[in-house]
Amino acid sequence: MNIKVRYYSRSGNTKLLANAIAKGLNVEAISVDSNNSQIEDNTDILFVGGALYAYGLDKNLKEYLSNIDGSKIKRAVVFSTSWISKHSIDLIRNSLRDKGINVDEEYIYAKSKPNDECLKQVESDVKKYL
Repeated sequence: MNIKVRYYSRSGNTKLLANAIAKGLNVEAISVDSNNSQIEDNTDILFVGGALYAYGLDKNLKEYLSNIDGSKIKRAVVFSTSWISKHSIDLIRNSLRDKGINVDEEYIYAKSKPNDECLKQVESDVKKYL
């Protein structure tokens, strides 16, 4: 199964969550602003996440999502961290659906900075998406 984890994180909170997801799936988490973040091959599951910045997505994540090739991704799971709102989940989900990607209704979320217990739980639970 070909699984990818992509994220954007300004504060490092979403990066922590992305790394826990990747560790649980034995893959690498890659920031969307990295040179190797584009998806070139068919992907069974894309885990993609980011946080809310002034009630919108960061321009790096928005650009990444707008350039994604939906024909290469069978399914996506969204994840996010935030202090106040889960609105980023909807924004990411809608961007993926606009590309024709099947997006799970269930998502992965941590309020503010995920603690060690949360990260271990995510690492353990993420296999249920396979």
